Amino acid sequence: MTEFTLQQTSSVEQVLLRELNHRINNDLASAISTVSLAAARSNNEDVKIALSGVSDLLHHYADVHHALQMPEDDAPIDAVEYLSQLCRSISLSKLEHRGIKLVLSASPLWLQSDQCWRLGMIVYELITNAARHAFFKSGGEIRVELSLEGESVECRVLDNGSAPENIQPGCGLKIVNVLTKALDGRFEQQFGAQGSTAALAFPRNRGLNPLQL
Repeated sequence: MTEFTLQQTSSVEQVLLRELNHRINNDLASAISTVSLAAARSNNEDVKIALSGVSDLLHHYADVHHALQMPEDDAPIDAVEYLSQLCRSISLSKLEHRGIKLVLSASPLWLQSDQCWRLGMIVYELITNAARHAFFKSGGEIRVELSLEGESVECRVLDNGSAPENIQPGCGLKIVNVLTKALDGRFEQQFGAQGSTAALAFPRNRGLNPLQL
């Protein structure tokens, strides 16, 4: 019986994850193509408009999925630009039609791509949870703040909604906790009458080019 080392197992899992992402990308592209073709063939203007809206929405979901894919290498990237693109795609796909405003406030920061990817996954889960639990009848605002305090990266996701007092941790928060552990970080969340605050802090990897700090 062949024994796999931890490194080999991790490599296999990465290959499988990339293959899954490839299939999802293909399925999204196929769905967008089908809807766009149906819109082009329709003689009804209302139908064309409705299908165009569906196509745009699928594009925005595809953009979110693309941003959350595992990076191919571990090169330093601009975390602010990355989060800006991610937040824009989340807003267009999940929030705008519900009247929820998403604001990003970030100081210049470069991170290794694997750290930035995990940070993006956490931010996505926290925004999704806030949109699901904090806003019921009306819109509101979700704010993402990113800064570097010494050698610690700090990210907060705040909302002005009203989450239920007896909210139970779900799959999303389990994912956040696993990703936080992978970043060697800490995570805290508080709920109040004026909204909720989720705070993440983790050490930034050393070894970055000083010109990219």
